[in-house]
Amino acid sequence: MGSLVWLVHMPLLIIGALSVAVAEPGDVNIGAIFTFSTINGKVAKIAMEAAVQDVNSDPNFLGGKKLALSMHDSNYSGFLSIMGALQYMELDTVAIIGPQSAVMAHVLSYLANELHVPMLSFTALDPTLSPLQYPYFIQTAPNDLFQMTAIAEMVSYFGYREVTAVFSDDEQSRNGISVLGDILAERRCKISYKAALPPDPTATREDVKNALIKVRLMESRVIVLQTFKITGLLVFDVAQYLGMMDSGYVWIASTWLSSVLDSSSPISHNTAKSIQGAITLRHHTPDSEKKRAFLTRWNQLSNNSIGLNAYALYAYDTVWIIANAVKVFLENGGNISFSNDSSLSGLGGGTLNLAALSVFDGGKQLLSNILQTNMTGLTGPLGFNPDRSLIHPSYDIINVIGSGFQQIGYWSNYSGLSVESPEVLYTKPPNRSSSNQQLHSVVWPGGTKIKPRGWVFPNNGRQLRIGVPNRASYKAFVSRVNGTNKVQGYCIDVFVAAVKLLPYGVPYKFILFGDGHKNPSYAELVNKVAFNVFDAAVGDIAIVTNRTKNVDFTQPYIESGLVIVAPLRKLNSSAWAFLQPFTPLMWGVTAAFFLIVGAVVWILEHRINDEFRGPPRKQLMTILWFSFSTMFFAHRENTVSTLGRMILIIWLFVVLIINSSYTASLTSILTVQQLASNIKGIDTLIASNVPIGFQVGSFAENYMSEELGISKSRLVALGSPEEYAMALEKGTVAAVVDERPYIELFLSTYCKFSVVGQEFTKSGWGFAFPRDSPLAIDMSTAILALSENGELQKIHDKWLNKDVCGSERSQLDSSKLHLNSFWGLFVISGVACILALLVYFCMMLRKFSRYFTEVHDPSIHGSSRSARVQTFFSFVNEKAEVSKSKLKRKRSELSSDVSRRELESTNGSERIETGSDTWLH
Repeated sequence: MGSLVWLVHMPLLIIGALSVAVAEPGDVNIGAIFTFSTINGKVAKIAMEAAVQDVNSDPNFLGGKKLALSMHDSNYSGFLSIMGALQYMELDTVAIIGPQSAVMAHVLSYLANELHVPMLSFTALDPTLSPLQYPYFIQTAPNDLFQMTAIAEMVSYFGYREVTAVFSDDEQSRNGISVLGDILAERRCKISYKAALPPDPTATREDVKNALIKVRLMESRVIVLQTFKITGLLVFDVAQYLGMMDSGYVWIASTWLSSVLDSSSPISHNTAKSIQGAITLRHHTPDSEKKRAFLTRWNQLSNNSIGLNAYALYAYDTVWIIANAVKVFLENGGNISFSNDSSLSGLGGGTLNLAALSVFDGGKQLLSNILQTNMTGLTGPLGFNPDRSLIHPSYDIINVIGSGFQQIGYWSNYSGLSVESPEVLYTKPPNRSSSNQQLHSVVWPGGTKIKPRGWVFPNNGRQLRIGVPNRASYKAFVSRVNGTNKVQGYCIDVFVAAVKLLPYGVPYKFILFGDGHKNPSYAELVNKVAFNVFDAAVGDIAIVTNRTKNVDFTQPYIESGLVIVAPLRKLNSSAWAFLQPFTPLMWGVTAAFFLIVGAVVWILEHRINDEFRGPPRKQLMTILWFSFSTMFFAHRENTVSTLGRMILIIWLFVVLIINSSYTASLTSILTVQQLASNIKGIDTLIASNVPIGFQVGSFAENYMSEELGISKSRLVALGSPEEYAMALEKGTVAAVVDERPYIELFLSTYCKFSVVGQEFTKSGWGFAFPRDSPLAIDMSTAILALSENGELQKIHDKWLNKDVCGSERSQLDSSKLHLNSFWGLFVISGVACILALLVYFCMMLRKFSRYFTEVHDPSIHGSSRSARVQTFFSFVNEKAEVSKSKLKRKRSELSSDVSRRELESTNGSERIETGSDTWLH
């Protein structure tokens, strides 16, 4: 009976819902399926009618034909949408605009495929409407794949890692959120919770309230809302009632909200209040004269009943896309004709009369013309990529403020987020670098400009469960307080200090992991964090590759790495141990300077000091004796020259430093135990067949067996420092491989052992958190702050004092003295010697010049240069008193000669005068 009633009333429903334009013979019929009571349905109706009017205003545009537009109101009903589409197929319709929802697009696309009628929609933007499955369905606006990419890039730009998705449970919203999850995963972000609502507009206030109460209990405070106007505004209203529009929340709405803002101006006070601080997207349409003219014309077209939004522009352009495709079709000789579908011939009769459905013969060619569109419309350049997506997909990013909104930037598939318009960016090379991604400041919910953290601890009263290894050894790092469940140690103090620096409270409790009799498996502890048994793990946990695949670690709070510790045997002192303080080069340079300084002093003292004169053999022995006796400050020869004394003072200072250093070094060598080991490093350890010890629970076992290829039969598990020492002393193991912090603590007590070779892995210790946990990032920041303010070092010194054997080992590496430590003293001494010799040489030249001029006969002045040089060396070699005596004697002889000549001259004059007088007389 019910089926009969339905069949009787169905034709009435179809007739009531279908508004068919009066089509004259020869008109080109197109249809439109929308819910005209919605915002997008209202603006689409006005824009499509205006577009048809503009196309028909030129009677020659379609070769004398006109467009005839039939509009079908689906009234939110999928059934009526199907009926309208079937009705169009009986009216020889060449193309259909719509449907409005993706739900119907999935259904009606099968009809379009069968009857070869292109179906164009600018609102059914479900990214899963594949052109391979639905070849006759075309989206004339950017589909939600691009919108979700823009949202994901905003989430990543603001530094958020988790979002909560609230959406209507229909194909378009559900599939859009699914795509968002995939895109977020590419950026190491995720949707942590999905709240599905009944399809728009059937969701009630109670439905929304129940969903948002669950959302409020979640950790994430970044909420993406993908729905439509009625449900979307209801969500914001309930969110405000629940206090979810206050500071700390982030709301990102899809394009439905921008349509409300554009078309419902002004919006009501209550609505404006409930959406404050929200961010939304709007399809970007570049400014142009054509667009401005249409904006001016819109008020007349709409009678000021509704504002213009982007979907109205896409509706207008969609009509023109069809009109241009039909024009090309007709100009190329196409004929609009239809033929019966043979597969439906057996379904004739009845109310539906399915046999009347006909196939558009030119549908394939018209579809091809549509996809080859190359024009400029109100929304900018129009065309399709090879994957049938619209060219240049882009969005305006809008922040709701007060009773309006402000634009904070753009997103384009070309360059991502930017404060420059896409048209400007298209003129430049694409740049998606992080430094190029920019947005203006945002006013967030609650009226704050401070970016919300984006997450909080779940508001369910549960403390964080922190897993802590219940160690049996090395309890300075982590240990259980006797008789209680409390824990203490270096790692615990670092964690507590870091938590205190967080700008929010963190409720937590420590849970011991392990029985306390042996060290637990750290790999298992980390896995329990990955499987949410623990919310975090705190302790001496090494950051290694296998663990980072499952959890996120904080910044390392201490450096670590595997090292080798081995037993060391004492080296017996040799008969030549006294030579060990200096390196061979140091010995050679020191000996050379002893000889050099002795020779320089001999040169400076030879002419004036009797102690530095005598036969050549004696002078050589004097030089050698003087040189090496200065080492013990036992030289007997006195220096009398100023230059000689200056050189000797400098050299005695150098000798004092060398003697002191030699004595200290030799004392260290003879008193400090010298150590050596047969194991030199990891290479010799791998090449040998000796047993190797490792700490129970450490990753060292797997690393040595899997990475280094050491047989597990050689590996011996050890549980404590005492077991280390016992095994090494007895030879149970030849060496122990463990992390440096443990070994340093071990060696601070056991001085008979030492690290051999170099550290052969580099890592650190950190706290483990679940993947993508925001707390891991904040804790890393806190650890860096502890390091900068010195608190981390104070905690280290409190628990890890390892200086007991440190002084002894440090002396082993510094027993030999190198030339580098003394080259400055040798340079000073050498420069002083050179300067003294230069001054002495100049003085000798001056004295020799005077001496040579006065003592030697003028006839010698013309002698050879070699003779003069010989004379110079003879002058230098002879004693100063001898030279002075010769010079004095020569001067006396010259004075006597002068007196005798003067006397002879006087006598001769007298004789001449006497002779003259006699002659005169």
